[in-house]
Amino acid sequence: MNAAPAPSRPAHDAVVLAGGAARRLGGTDKPAVRVGGRPLLDRVLAACASAGATVVVAEPRPTAHPVRWTREDPPGGGPVAALDAGLRATTADQVLVLSADLPFLSEQTVRSLLDALNAGTADGVLLTDADGRDQPLVAAYRSAPLRHHLAELAAAHDDGLAGLPLRLLVGRLELTRITDPVASFDCDTWDDIATARSRIREHGHVLDEWISAAKDELGIELDVDTGVLLDLARDAAHGVARPAAPLTTFLVGYAAANAGGGREAVAEACAKAAALADRWAKEAADEEASASGTKGAVPDAASSDGASPGGSAGARPDAG
Repeated sequence: MNAAPAPSRPAHDAVVLAGGAARRLGGTDKPAVRVGGRPLLDRVLAACASAGATVVVAEPRPTAHPVRWTREDPPGGGPVAALDAGLRATTADQVLVLSADLPFLSEQTVRSLLDALNAGTADGVLLTDADGRDQPLVAAYRSAPLRHHLAELAAAHDDGLAGLPLRLLVGRLELTRITDPVASFDCDTWDDIATARSRIREHGHVLDEWISAAKDELGIELDVDTGVLLDLARDAAHGVARPAAPLTTFLVGYAAANAGGGREAVAEACAKAAALADRWAKEAADEEASASGTKGAVPDAASSDGASPGGSAGARPDAG
């Protein structure tokens, strides 16, 4: 009996606020600061790549993922005005609202926020940090309540939404909270940047971080089994020669691309190359055993005539 398919999530958009003054960074363009070789903004955009439309509230600049650009009025008018401007450029019933300085935000965190939103009736779901503080710019909201309360706030203040603190908006919403000290970590100071850069080079993170950075740099969205590729590289290095590892994985990628790309094409190319590396290593082992006079060496089953190197046709080692 086949299991029922998992219910699909409602469509969602994303609004990324990237136009702050970054005063504690000396006015540096914070979204452009690199952590793990990637701008902070690109790291956030990769995490919310599932959004139907992604709107970035900031001055346009090159990004690794396609986005729409807008600005709050007036520019520099604060997070409430920026959120309102971003929301006006979206159409989905649900919206991710994210700041552009979240080095450890992941697709998994985004899925958790959306799943929690869909599981209840609250206006939004936000993360709390390690100290239990709300992080309203790492959240998923229903668009209708946001639009309603933003309109009320604009009508109640002579200067509209400019300069209003985010708590005035958040305090009007019914919210659910998820604790995630890692994903909610944001970079407000150079010490925060240093902490983030150090953490991604730790043993448990560096490989995933490098793969993500490389895919962004190369414009690749393919999700592959890195364990299979690493096993192949190990087999090529041990069974052939150490330089064979990077060359073999390159050839696998090229072959997969020629076959149309995709996870299945990579897996098939890996399997063929791994089998070849295994045959190569077996031949070397047989040769070594033959040279040392060891009994029991078995020729490659793929041999066309059963002859061993240097022997007569049809003769088998150890026959009888």
